[in-house]
Amino acid sequence: MNRRETADEIEEEAARWVWRLDREERTPAIEAALAEWLSGDTRRQGALLLAEASWAMLDRGSQMAGDLPLEHIQRRGVARRSLVAGGGAALAACLAGAGYVALPREQYRTAVGEIRRIPLKDGSTAAINTQSSVEVDLKPNVRLVKLARGEAWFQVAKNPERPFLVEAGAVRVQAVGTAFAVKRREDGAEILVSEGVVETWVKGAEGHRVRLSAGQSVFVAENAAIAERVAGPSEIDRQLAWRSGKIDLAGETLAEAAAEFNRYNVRKLVIANRALANQRFYGLFRTDDPLGFAIAVRHSLGAQVGIDEPGQIIIGSTPG
Repeated sequence: MNRRETADEIEEEAARWVWRLDREERTPAIEAALAEWLSGDTRRQGALLLAEASWAMLDRGSQMAGDLPLEHIQRRGVARRSLVAGGGAALAACLAGAGYVALPREQYRTAVGEIRRIPLKDGSTAAINTQSSVEVDLKPNVRLVKLARGEAWFQVAKNPERPFLVEAGAVRVQAVGTAFAVKRREDGAEILVSEGVVETWVKGAEGHRVRLSAGQSVFVAENAAIAERVAGPSEIDRQLAWRSGKIDLAGETLAEAAAEFNRYNVRKLVIANRALANQRFYGLFRTDDPLGFAIAVRHSLGAQVGIDEPGQIIIGSTPG
């Protein structure tokens, strides 16, 4: 059984790769060798980016040297050689002195109706739903995601040494290598697991953790109360239909369906009839087609549909 590389060994090898790429021409053979090295461990990509950031900082320092005496510029070369020789320790010291972090934080925001799929630099993937705000901070010892609002689904690249942690208000969700979604609510967060296992808890109540496996979903309140909402892989897939730009209705009331469509559209659905609002509906629709949904309701339930009001589609309106 092969021994697993330590983080320090990976950082040292990454520093050597950056030095080699700086000194030699980037031939197809070198590019292929680098790609092969990167594919051997998910931690290597982050280590290489860290080494490149440090190397770039030293380059900027050399450019700023300007008219400095030769011996000062030569010391800069010594610093670069020390970076390669010292590997991870030299990288950490260099970046700490310059105020660098392992990788820059990245922020993603989606507009009304916008759904984005983002490849993260650790090999994970994030699908970000409409009207959402996500900040990703890939630290050396933890991959931290802050969900300020909205909803996101994560396909997590496995790395036991760098847990993947999502913060949604006071709610915490942690995974190593799995797939799950988090939807931020005013009073907590909904968690749906589509693959693997996650743990969830509330900040300040770390001793009250709940483990969820594929096909499970819970609502975690800010006061640490946890309530199971749905179960079963098929139900999870239905609730994640938004990743494909779809709304999958399976018995929701028209009021609930209208609220879901309104998350994705500037033109809002209005259910004008209270009794009609409680009617349940089934069907698969595009997130950007509220009119198609209204027409389906008209054909199925005989409801009037009004489209004369600007910015609205009124279901259950009285013909005038």
